Amino acid sequence: MKYTGLTYRPPYEADSLLLQVTAGCSHNRCSFCTMYRDVPFEEETLGQIETDLKEAQLYVPGITKVFLENGDPFCLPADRLAEIARLVRRYLPRVDRIAMYASVKNIRAKTDEELRELRSLGINELNVGVESGLDDALALMNKGYTAADAYYELGRLREAGIDYGANIILGCAGAGRWRENAEATARLLNETKPYLIFTGTIHAEPGCELYEDMQSGAFTEPTFGEYLDEEELLFTLLEPMKCFIFGLHPANVCRMQGWLHLEREKMIETIRRRRKGLEAHLNERPSRHGGEGEAGIR
Repeated sequence: MKYTGLTYRPPYEADSLLLQVTAGCSHNRCSFCTMYRDVPFEEETLGQIETDLKEAQLYVPGITKVFLENGDPFCLPADRLAEIARLVRRYLPRVDRIAMYASVKNIRAKTDEELRELRSLGINELNVGVESGLDDALALMNKGYTAADAYYELGRLREAGIDYGANIILGCAGAGRWRENAEATARLLNETKPYLIFTGTIHAEPGCELYEDMQSGAFTEPTFGEYLDEEELLFTLLEPMKCFIFGLHPANVCRMQGWLHLEREKMIETIRRRRKGLEAHLNERPSRHGGEGEAGIR
């Protein structure tokens, strides 16, 4: 099967068929991201997609989940996504869910009718980089939309019956702003009700604008204590909806996972234990090392 450059997927898509339908990212300007900086954005041809599906039919005929690659395949026009979904169902008839990365901007480009049609073809569980509910944090991350846009477009997804997973970045509002970022992000998530929340922390790599801002002092990363305070307040404010928390990113100060409606108190207690374990370092900032920016003690 054809893949251009590095291929990324959420950890929980490990059992899915990865099918390239775009190369690179149509936005490719998020200030914290270097994943697609050297990969020109391109749409894959339907001929190549069909060739890849024929190959998949030989090796994984019983696959039930497909994850479309790469950076934000939901940017494709609705009619192209519908064609791809029909091809998937033709060659892999047991597939009951076609997921992909998406952005708020991608949703905006589709009508309500188009969203409903895509859902009827099996497109569901979009992975959306929400990041924050604060407008200035979204501007700093260079997401290309406002919190009001996110409320509206994610609400349209819900009305169309499309579930979405929210990627959020703890600490993206910067040092000293943990409370307002937690409160704004909790309000957005409570309103739009994702089926999954992927929590991460700042893990900017060399080559992106946020990394340069951190090096110059234009952006100050939160301390260990601020990260933990923000995460605890976020989970305290989230409604007990049926939503899975995936917080195992190697950059996280506190790593955990569990069902929000069943294990919220357990996860909050995990945060408190982590705070106690870091008691002598709460006013320090993480030192980042390793390929994924693992959070460590200086």
